[in-house]
Amino acid sequence: MKLSRDLAEFEHRIGHRFARPDLLVRAMTHSSISSDTRPDNQRLEFLGDRVLGLVIAQVLMEGDRAAVEGQLAPRYNALVRKETCADVARAVDIGSVLKLGKSEQVTGGRRKMALLGDAMEALIAAVYLDAGLEAAREMILRLWGDRIRTVEADARDPKTTLQEWAQARGMQPPVYEVTGRTGPDHAPMFVITARLEDGRTAGGEATSKRAAEQAAARALLTEVGDG
Repeated sequence: MKLSRDLAEFEHRIGHRFARPDLLVRAMTHSSISSDTRPDNQRLEFLGDRVLGLVIAQVLMEGDRAAVEGQLAPRYNALVRKETCADVARAVDIGSVLKLGKSEQVTGGRRKMALLGDAMEALIAAVYLDAGLEAAREMILRLWGDRIRTVEADARDPKTTLQEWAQARGMQPPVYEVTGRTGPDHAPMFVITARLEDGRTAGGEATSKRAAEQAAARALLTEVGDG
């Protein structure tokens, strides 16, 4: 199989050339356009999540041999969560090579956090199946980059941090409001706006209200200069 030009350029962005190009095509195929002859990336996503978890867990343990489980767990969660996977996906512009059905294209699927995060996990699995664990590890470390080094700050619970920031300045706790919802009932996407007493706001989106609130709090912390 010969890759299209956009996928060939994408190989260069991620630093891995596929011996089995069909794996990359499958990793970039969303269920909205799949068929009997064109499998989607859901099974790869399932595997990639586990490969990412193994690599990140090992890297964290090797990077801080004195850390206890209670210190490692929040760092791990910060690095493997869907929002982080989506951020990495945006950095290599996965959205431009995702194969989506018309319905997802119309509703902005190339920008959706869940779709981008899933595609990144599927990509990790594709590299793993194509060239083994070491190749997947190398790509993860390359694409995650400074996120691993700076994870201690990112591992803080953003809602708690934002509330502490507000209270330290004599403000009421932040208010979180659902300002949007898209997608079917079985796979909703929530948009949450976090608002401070002084009027500053920021938004976040995720597949659960809790995760969207966390994303909104994180964005507002960045807005006020404490993120």
